[in-house]
Amino acid sequence: MKKFLMILLPVILLFSVLIFLFIPFKQSLVFYKENTSNIEAYLPLEDGGTFQIIFTHSIHLTDVVEKYVVLDNQDIQQYEIVYEEFGIGMPSNAQGNEEFVYEDGKYHIKNMENIFPEIKLRNGKTVSEHRLVWGSNHEYITKFNNYFEPGAWFTIKIDKLSLWQMIQGVRVHE
Repeated sequence: MKKFLMILLPVILLFSVLIFLFIPFKQSLVFYKENTSNIEAYLPLEDGGTFQIIFTHSIHLTDVVEKYVVLDNQDIQQYEIVYEEFGIGMPSNAQGNEEFVYEDGKYHIKNMENIFPEIKLRNGKTVSEHRLVWGSNHEYITKFNNYFEPGAWFTIKIDKLSLWQMIQGVRVHE
């Protein structure tokens, strides 16, 4: 019986460690290299968590702020966009239930309901000023160039990561 326990205990311990390492449990905003499953970076975010992507428009060189929220089905909803200049690629008005307002010298389109299972995004190459903002009061900010090469593109998704995946990726921090 003692010999049996001496064999069984290490097997159970090994099995427990493997489960702990490889079972996804931590929901995160994950940046995958291009359209692969290779994790470039991740940011832990729970349901209802918000983040912003700020980029400098390459033509009129002003900031554009896209605001997102994580939905409980792991989709990403864009709920607002803020910009200073009309121009190429910028919306000229609100649609449906959206609200178009001008506040503090900036145009806002609020109440957006654009829902994405994933977002394909390229880090700026000509004007490489992309930033990621997060936190309950949007108090954390980092530059994409801290994690990605200018011109690199990636797929952004909400996924649950295992400890092993988190060890292999780079956690985004301020």
